[in-house]
Amino acid sequence: MFKFLIAIVAIALIIAIGFGIITVVAVKESVIRPKNTTVDYDSLSEKHKIRYKLRQRNNQHLYDLKPEDLSLTDKSGNELKAWFVPVEGSKKFVIAVHGYKCNGPDECSHLLPFYNETLGFNYLLPDHVAHGRSEGKYISFGAVESENLLLWVDYLVERFGEDIEIVLHGISMGAATVMLANCSNPPKQVKAVVEDCGYTSAFDIIRFNMKKMTGLDMPHLAKSVILFCRVFFGYDMNTADCLGRMKDAKNPILFVHGTKDPTVPFEMGEKLYEACTSVEKDKLFVKGAIHAYCYYDEKQAYEEKMIEFYSKHLTDFSVVK
Repeated sequence: MFKFLIAIVAIALIIAIGFGIITVVAVKESVIRPKNTTVDYDSLSEKHKIRYKLRQRNNQHLYDLKPEDLSLTDKSGNELKAWFVPVEGSKKFVIAVHGYKCNGPDECSHLLPFYNETLGFNYLLPDHVAHGRSEGKYISFGAVESENLLLWVDYLVERFGEDIEIVLHGISMGAATVMLANCSNPPKQVKAVVEDCGYTSAFDIIRFNMKKMTGLDMPHLAKSVILFCRVFFGYDMNTADCLGRMKDAKNPILFVHGTKDPTVPFEMGEKLYEACTSVEKDKLFVKGAIHAYCYYDEKQAYEEKMIEFYSKHLTDFSVVK
């Protein structure tokens, strides 16, 4: 009997150690800043190769405008960086928020001409903590990123005045970030939010992509990753619950999602839209679009929807050209 108990304890210990190792590997792959962010162009699909070239062109357009290089410091002491393209005399601002393991220019510079030139918005393009030019080691799927986004809101208000109006426009993890910021009682200068292919929660998206990579549904591993981050890194990804916190949304939201999104399932976009009952809302669901491709696939429809949306929720809104 004693030997049997010893065997049971040994097996349990081996399982626990194995699960711990798997958790550490999952944490490393999902929340630790990647050391190499170089894109392997030859490995991209033809569709992604086209977008890669468009991103290069759009980034060059951004840099040709000689954007102002801004920085601020988050509560953990990380220096956060952003590019800023002003429009003289404009009181309208957009903060364009990029997604997971990307950066501001690559994800959002394609929106610059529309916002800056067509709508006359000042354009702020920050890099999340642990992304792009910003400092930091850990990614939190919107938990910390949304807090930092509100630091940029405060910066704009302090620098440009109480009478400005701010739009938050996020893509992928950036979409989760803007939704969470909108549920955290943002300053009154924030007037509207566009979330493009955002997920329901950090837990849901970690669980979904683990299943996608391994073929196994491992909710306990996703929970273990979140617990690990809370214990060792000091942030709680359970707060990155866009669906659960949607009841606290303060400003109108435009929900955008592609129906063939393989990275953030379309069903998540539908759930978020249905859960939004506390503020005005609109939607643009693009048939056949994959992850973060709605603007590329349906540029005209996307821009028309944003014009319609902003005309309802911003004061003195007009199209410049």
